[in-house]
Amino acid sequence: MMNPVGEAGSMQRASRDRGESQVQPVVIDRITFVSSGTPEADAAAETLRNRYGDVGLEAATAIVALGGDGLMLQTLHRTMERPIPVFGMNFGSVGFMMNSYASHGLTARLEAAKPTHIYPLQMDVIDAGDKRHEALALNEVSLYRATYQAAKIEIAVDEQVRLAELICDGVLVATPAGSTAYNLSAHGPILPIDSPLLALTPISPFRPRRWRGAILHNDARVRFRTLEGEKRPVNAVADNVEIRDVREVTIRERRDCRVTLLFDPGTSLEERVLSEQFRY
Repeated sequence: MMNPVGEAGSMQRASRDRGESQVQPVVIDRITFVSSGTPEADAAAETLRNRYGDVGLEAATAIVALGGDGLMLQTLHRTMERPIPVFGMNFGSVGFMMNSYASHGLTARLEAAKPTHIYPLQMDVIDAGDKRHEALALNEVSLYRATYQAAKIEIAVDEQVRLAELICDGVLVATPAGSTAYNLSAHGPILPIDSPLLALTPISPFRPRRWRGAILHNDARVRFRTLEGEKRPVNAVADNVEIRDVREVTIRERRDCRVTLLFDPGTSLEERVLSEQFRY
């Protein structure tokens, strides 16, 4: 393993937890690199390791992810137990969560980078066999019909049934960060990245046909209960974790853990989400 080079840097970050602003220094002096495994990303990782060294995940104070948005999500999930800022460089298709690639000036970019904090959703599931499961999602928790039959789902918010029967292909709850992903494709609202909100969005609703979902406070606790489950089985997915044949799914935001993305100045996730709302 090579020794890292470069001077220790510091960065100020503003925390918006519950509307309170706190400034804390973040020291980034030990870097590790992860690659999506494509030839281009692997070659870039080798170049960067030769230039800056690689201390490994356990010792790192910053992760540089070389790939696309999928790699970024995988890397962020790996850092939930030990939060480490992640700076992405795009070697994927979209790269909505990534910065542009350059092999030079990385230490200075990390020092100047703007942090964005994302709080995950907790998915608690009871399946048809009464077995319990749980998973975390940074983008969204989604329910999907598992056969040709449309799903029938009851929706409750904070223990009050708000929709007794939604007939649909599925339904999802998205974080602000995930509101521009599958939620947007399902015609859900785009949420400002620092807003204390969640998007509740149906997927191809048949009845009630005109229902387009709801915007909820991030304190809300959402419960989905499948109806006629034996005839109309439903699967639940938290980012890339799928639970089959679910009976009940409860979703809430976790404020006791978070992940941190780093962006070059002027290209923050906040700016990208805002710009997305003016695309036509």
